Amino acid sequence: MNKIIDIQKLVKYYGDNLVLKEVDLSIQENEVVCIIGPSGSGKSTLLRCINRLEEPTDGSIYFEDILMTSNPKELTTHRKKIGMVFQHFNLFPHLNVLENITLAPVKLKLMSQTEANAFGRKLLDDVGIENKDESYPDKLSGGQKQRVAIARALAMKPDVMLFDEPTSALDPEIVKGVLNVIKKLAKRGKTMVIVTHEMSFAKDVSDRIVFMDAGVIVEQGTPEEVLDNPQEERTKQFLDQIL
Repeated sequence: MNKIIDIQKLVKYYGDNLVLKEVDLSIQENEVVCIIGPSGSGKSTLLRCINRLEEPTDGSIYFEDILMTSNPKELTTHRKKIGMVFQHFNLFPHLNVLENITLAPVKLKLMSQTEANAFGRKLLDDVGIENKDESYPDKLSGGQKQRVAIARALAMKPDVMLFDEPTSALDPEIVKGVLNVIKKLAKRGKTMVIVTHEMSFAKDVSDRIVFMDAGVIVEQGTPEEVLDNPQEERTKQFLDQIL
């Protein structure tokens, strides 16, 4: 497999607070990696550094063998290839569902409006809300909003999808439907990095699980290695508390 993301000695400070401590992590093409760990361990910050929503303090991130920099033009090129789904959906309230999905690919001239509309409707069908194309976000449930957010990210035809705790803002009874959408993407071979607290989902969907704590990667391996037979004491403590 080809390495699609290569993170080397990544450091991130917020003021005097050291959030990421020389993190090394590689993601292979078509790999699904779930990042787990307690709140405040640096998981979301790591994800936000990958697509440069946060500027690293030090270290390097290579995307498809190209060093990511702060150059605005280069950043735009990289972000076209990296889809991001957030905890709180971040939909535009004044646009209907289809307009939310088609805005970016049309604005960036990746598709005509007609092409984007057709592709957007196909994506809505894929995520199970094909009849919501003309609805506005305030008329949708949390689960429906997150499905729109996933479709919107996919509309850019990204090489990698990043999910930052995609179900943490959802009511428990609608979590399963959103997770099933992500599982479908995994079965199609989409490269994904997922920050999640859903351990059974992580076990089902991932090729590799990364456990983070206090800004470092403590342990990583297959779901069976990390969840069923952890080697590090800190991993065992964390899993004992949540499983």
